[in-house]
Parts: sequence; structure tokens; C-alpha cells
Amino acid sequence: MVFEKHITWFKNKYSPLWQLLIIGFVVRLISVIFSKGYGWHDDHFLVVEPAQNWLDGYPNAWLPNHPASMGTPGAHPFTYPGIHYVLFYLLEAISIYDPQVKMFVMRLLHALWSLLIIYFGYKITLHYSNKKVAWYVGLMLALLWFMPFISVRNLAEFVCVPPTLACIWYLIKKELSFKNYIISGLFLGLAFSLRFQTLFLIMGIGIALIVLKTNYKLIIAFVLSTIFSAFLFSGLIDVFMWGYPFAELLAYILINFKEATIYANNIWHMYPDLLLGLTIPPLSIALLLGYFKVWKKLPMLFLPVFFYLAFHMYFINKQERFILTIMPLYIIAGSIGAYELYQKFKTKINPKLVKGCVWFVLIINTLLLLLLSPSSGKSHTVDTAYFLSQQKDCKTFMVDQSNKDNNLIMLPLFYFQNWFHVITLSKNYTADSAYVEINKPNGNPKPDYLVVMQPYDLNNRVENIKKKFPKLTFVKEIEPSFLDKTMHWLNPLNDNQTCYIYKINY
Repeated sequence: MVFEKHITWFKNKYSPLWQLLIIGFVVRLISVIFSKGYGWHDDHFLVVEPAQNWLDGYPNAWLPNHPASMGTPGAHPFTYPGIHYVLFYLLEAISIYDPQVKMFVMRLLHALWSLLIIYFGYKITLHYSNKKVAWYVGLMLALLWFMPFISVRNLAEFVCVPPTLACIWYLIKKELSFKNYIISGLFLGLAFSLRFQTLFLIMGIGIALIVLKTNYKLIIAFVLSTIFSAFLFSGLIDVFMWGYPFAELLAYILINFKEATIYANNIWHMYPDLLLGLTIPPLSIALLLGYFKVWKKLPMLFLPVFFYLAFHMYFINKQERFILTIMPLYIIAGSIGAYELYQKFKTKINPKLVKGCVWFVLIINTLLLLLLSPSSGKSHTVDTAYFLSQQKDCKTFMVDQSNKDNNLIMLPLFYFQNWFHVITLSKNYTADSAYVEINKPNGNPKPDYLVVMQPYDLNNRVENIKKKFPKLTFVKEIEPSFLDKTMHWLNPLNDNQTCYIYKINY
């Protein structure tokens, strides 16, 4: 009874939209506090690592003055890492240097930013449907099992979603004015600067405006505003860095077409499979049918998702996280269409079947939400680097991955707070080679610690290293998180390794 009173008070005190925002923030706060580390290589090494590297004044291969760049752009948009650079600078200005504290602040800021997805998702749905559908869309955007975890990650693929939804919201508002279309373009240019692949969403939005027979003057205002915004947030940085606008974009396009096959390749229907799996059957089936239900009625929702999906299904480089960019918009369109289908056929559907399906989805989603929201990603590498940073006698360290042929794991030096050259032992670069190198007059500094990754053939690998570094003392074992172990179990290509730390004595 007391619990019901609190629910009643909560509903009476706050509007439905505020209820959704509060619920969404509370759940995301769990991930802010507990979900440390990173989920993929790119949400750390293409965002956090370069930003802190620049701030510390170390050379970086992205920059024109670094020999590795050879004076050419590296196909990495500077906008999102640049925002991190500014935020890290401000944190250090108030004497916050600890990397774990910095990333706690970043997770909190990302969680707050992601609330805009709930806000605009609710507004867009309410515009096209009713309060009931808008409420359920808001709940999905707040509580769908992977949303809190993804919301606190440094993923450009998801960070670009709020300005994309804001763009659509200002385009569909009842007041058709130059002001709204200019604001919409500003948001879309920002989304593009955060994630170049939103170009295919832009194509869908542009065609939707034509299909809806929008006044050509409004379209021109929208296009000019988008171009201006993209130049402001991205092109201008490239002028400063490389001498001409959109240098990184051009390099990004060329590299993706030249080197697409060296990245993750998969079957053409990988993304539809992900849409069906991530939104949990049978809800996912209803959303898919609902999405195609609104193809003619709501082109502003249907076409951006369609063009984005069509390109990524065709293009050979397929990675799971790419789907996140369209997920909220797909949920909005699918929910509106699914509700219309339900209203049309509800007399022919067994109510007990519907109720059973709802409970099944709720139970599965709740279990996954409870498991994933507090989970840390790549914690073995993060904790290893951070542990070594706390050792006063550790200036450099060496990593052994001699069990691997390729795809060597990178330890995040952001958490070590130093940017030295890491000596990585592999099948092609043995302890003998490392020993010769560090004993050269101008060779690499002697490593103070050794990190052996993965237990495979551990004893033999350590014994081989001892031939050149005989005085090794075992210090600590750091295991992958539950999430990483689960991902490895589901797909062995997710190479998450236990780290064994040794002190090297000379």
C-alpha cells in the first residue's frame, strides 16, 4: 500500500514527460556509478585516448606535425574528441587528474545528454500519435535493456542521436517557419560533425521534405543551415588543422572504400537481425511490422532509417554498434505503426496471447537490464593500466601477447597517465628482441613491470621471458568482468583476456 501511495504521488506531481526523464536518469545513474571501462575499441581509443594525449602535449598520429600522419588527414572527425579535450582541460583546471574520476564525470554528462533522446522521442511520438503511445515509446527509450549501458559510453554512433531527433522535431512542429528550419539544420550539422555516417540519415530527411512537398524556400534555409553548422563544428577545425574544410571527411570516405575489407565483414542481413534481437521478440516483430506500416504516412521517420539501413546492409564493413544511430528513430516509427496495427486487428487477437507476450518481454528485458546496467566493459585492461599507475616504482611496462598471431590488445594508457612506447611481445617480436632493444644506447627504457595477457600456455610463455628477464615476481591477477566473459562465451571473437602482472627486478 505504501508503495502504491508513492507511485500515485509521483504520477500526480510530475507530468508524463518528466516521469520518463526521472525514470531514465535514475536507471542511467546506476551505469554512471558502476559501469566503468568501455564497450568497444573505438569508444576509448578514438575518443578518450587522443583527447588526453593532446592535452598532455604528446605527439599524436592524428595531427599534421606527427611523422606517422605523413601530413595527411587520418579520417577521424575532431569534433567529438575535441569536446573531450575541452572537458578534460576544465577538469584539470579544478585539479581533477585521476582518470577514474574524469570518466565518472564523462559518464554522468553522457547520461544527461542521452535524456534528450527520451525527451524528443516522446515529443515526436506525441505529435504523430497519442499520449499512450508516446508514454510507451518513452519507457522503451528509458528502460530498454541496453539503453542505460550504451548511454554512458563514449560512442559517437549514439551521441549523435539527440541532435538528429532534435532536427526532426523542429521540422515537424506545427509552426512552419524559417526559424524552425534553421534550428533544425543547426542540429543536423552537429549530428553530422559527431558522426559522418549520419549523411545517410540526412539523405532520408531531405527526400522526406521533398515527398511532403515542403516549401522550397524552407528547404533551402534548412540545407544552408545544415552546411553552415557542419562547417562550424567540423569544417572549420579542418581548415585550422589541414588548410582546407572537410579534410577528415574526404579521408574518411577514401579510406572506407579502400580498406573496407580489413574491418569487420558480415552477412547482408546482420542489421535487421540486430533490430529483431535487441528489441526482444515478439515485441521486435511488432516493431518491424509497425515500421513498414508507416512507410507512406510518416516519411520523415521511415526514410532516414531506410536509407541508413540500406547503405549499411550493402557496405561490406559491418559492425554491431553502427545500428545504434537509428535505433531510437526506428523504435518511434515502429511503435506508432504497431499501435495502428493493433487498433485495426485487436478484435481478432487473443487477449491472453497479447498479455503473455507483454509479460515475456518485460521479464526478459528486466533481467537483461539488471545484468547489463551495472556491468563494466574491458575492465581487465582498464584495471591493469590503473593498477600500474598506482605503483610508484612503475615508469614503463611490457606486455606479452606471444600467444596471438594478430589483433593484439591495446592497454589504455589514459588510465596509466603516461604515454611511453609500450613494448609488446608477440610471435614476431620476442623477449630476445625486446632485450636487445632496451640495451641499445638510445633504445627503449627498461620496463618495470610485465603484463602477460590470457592464460593460454602461460607457464611456458613466462619461462621464455625469464630467459632474458630472470627476476620476475608475480604481483596480481586481474580477470575480465562478467560482461566481458559473457560476450566471449557468446562470441569467441570477443577476445577478453585475464591479465597477469609481474614485477621485473634487475
